[in-house]
This record gives sequence, structure tokens and C-alpha cells, in this order.
Amino acid sequence: MKIPARLLPLVEDGMVDEVISQLMSGKEASVYVVSSGGRICCAKVYKEIDQRSFKQAVAYREGRKVKDSRRARAMAKGSKYGRDEQEKVWQNAEVDALYALSEAGVRVPQPYGCFDGVLLMELVTDDKGSVAPRLNDVTLSHEQALRDHAQIITDVTRMLCAGIVHGDLSEFNVLVDHLGPVIIDLPQAVDASANNNAKWMLERDVNNMTNYYGQYAPELIGTQYAKEMWALYEAGDLTPNTELTGIFVDDGGDADVDGLMAEINAVMEEARLRKERRLQAESGEE
Repeated sequence: MKIPARLLPLVEDGMVDEVISQLMSGKEASVYVVSSGGRICCAKVYKEIDQRSFKQAVAYREGRKVKDSRRARAMAKGSKYGRDEQEKVWQNAEVDALYALSEAGVRVPQPYGCFDGVLLMELVTDDKGSVAPRLNDVTLSHEQALRDHAQIITDVTRMLCAGIVHGDLSEFNVLVDHLGPVIIDLPQAVDASANNNAKWMLERDVNNMTNYYGQYAPELIGTQYAKEMWALYEAGDLTPNTELTGIFVDDGGDADVDGLMAEINAVMEEARLRKERRLQAESGEE
């Protein structure tokens, strides 16, 4: 196929041998199947900020550290240089998260590096070597739903232990290979300890997955894995091997009005995002 302009520098520098096909195109990025160093992998080309629907919401950027004080000031002022630097931070967030989570034992695509706004990473395939489908496109048995939900809970636990919350986890951001679910799309990942929105984002992530798998395994509906997980995390008792029960008893403390409003806003935003994802899926986009 014709080499896209954003991939041409990587081809010229020898990092990409061949662009084989376009895998998908969405409002955040376009993904291509490429050959690099003798292996078939993905090239995720991030779109410019004015072309994206996500727009790097402030809630996701909170807590992201920038060591260079000049860069930090420029980003805060919103200058052109600052916006360019913010783009780099946003793109690097996914790369950093993939490396950290891969090391933590979370099932994510193996990253190979990010070059000029292009992320090279593992191509996730099924047992026949074809591109793995999204969870949204898979019909599950009761047994598989229970097994894969347990794997997701384990991976989200490992993510939290690594200090990371996905922030946008749903059936549209999970692939299914022959071993089970693989979590993808992490540019909006947040720092669990530095972002004040991390708790409700974690709850939204876990509840999204529980509700989806609950279509096939109704006994999952009503479980409280996120609340249980976060309580253990705050207490310093959560480990990658913690066996969760899905049961959580509220201690009856004072109502958190700000937290409640944040959750309401999160539900409204999630409804909007889910509608957008559904329309994208129906149109064949990412």
C-alpha cells in the first residue's frame, strides 16, 4: 500500500521495512500492520490534537510529572511550544504505561518504542494468526466470561499495584486472543497516587468490564471489586497476588459530596464515550 506520510520517516530511517495494510482508523489514532526488523507488528499513528475527540481532558492530565521546568511552564501557559510538549507527554504516557505494565505481568501489547508520534508495538493475534478481535465483537460462554473477567480483575489489580489506572477501560479497549483478554489503548492512563480522579476512574473501568461480562455471567453484576481493590490500595495492603472477593462493606463514613458529583459527571461522560465508540464500531473505525 501507499506509505502514509507519518510513517514515511520511519521507513526512510529503516525502522519500518514495509507498510502492509491499515488495520483501523479512529478519532484518536490510525493503526497499521507493518514489518519491522523481520517481525510483523503494529504502528499506531497518533492524530493531531485538533483532530482527536479525546482532547486530553484535564482530569487525565492531572498528576503527570514533567521534569523540565521550562516545559512545565510552557504547558501551563498553553503556548504553541507548550502544546507541542503536551502532545509528547500524552504520547509517551502510553509508551511508559505499556513498558511498566508489561514488566508487571499485565497482558498488554509488547511495546517496541515511540518515534515521531508513531508507537511500534506487538500485533495481537488469535490462534490462527489473524488479528485478534475486540471483546465487543466476541460472543462468550458463561465459563469463558467468568474466566476472562477474573483475568481482567487480576490485571487491573496489577496495574493499580504498579501505580496506574487505565482511565478508559471498556469492551472496546480489550482484545481477545487464544489466552484471553489483552488490554489496549493507554494514552489516557493516570497516576493512581497523584491524580485525584483515579478512584472514580478505577471504579468506572472495573464496573464497565463487570457489566459487560455480566451479560454472560449474571452473578458478576453487583460485585464490588473496584471498591475492595481501592480500599486495600489506600491501606497499603494490595499486592499483585491479592485474592479479591468482590465483596465490600461501606464503613458508613461521611458522604463525599465532591466524590459523588465526580461520579455523576463520570457516568455522563462514559455514556457519551460509549455512544461514540458504538458509532465508530458500526462504521468500522477504531
